[in-house]
Amino acid sequence: MDKSCTVNRTVRYLTKKWTLLVILEIYKGPDHTRRFSELMEALGDITQKVLSERLHELEAEGIVQKKVDATTFPVKSEYSLTGSGLALMDVIRGIKRWALTYKIDNIPCGSQSCEVCVL
Repeated sequence: MDKSCTVNRTVRYLTKKWTLLVILEIYKGPDHTRRFSELMEALGDITQKVLSERLHELEAEGIVQKKVDATTFPVKSEYSLTGSGLALMDVIRGIKRWALTYKIDNIPCGSQSCEVCVL
């Protein structure tokens, strides 16, 4: 496959470990916004370095927007989904629908809304 193919480039980017889960966790936050520490807690096994890298990459791609509140100490950084990030949630929900329909031995999800999903 040609490395410049749109599908190839997009899949290589989105399938980096943790990328889709970071997007999903930001989506679950109030107004689709989460602080770095909230993401660390929600994602569990991710390292600070990897989370920082993924957020930087998502910001560079225009999927996530970073807002820094320097009026508090310590300084608070919040990450929210852009329009592009919210549109990507349709893809994530599509993956979820496919998995619930076709994946063998899948644990049934308690909610069709990824916003409140605890899985």
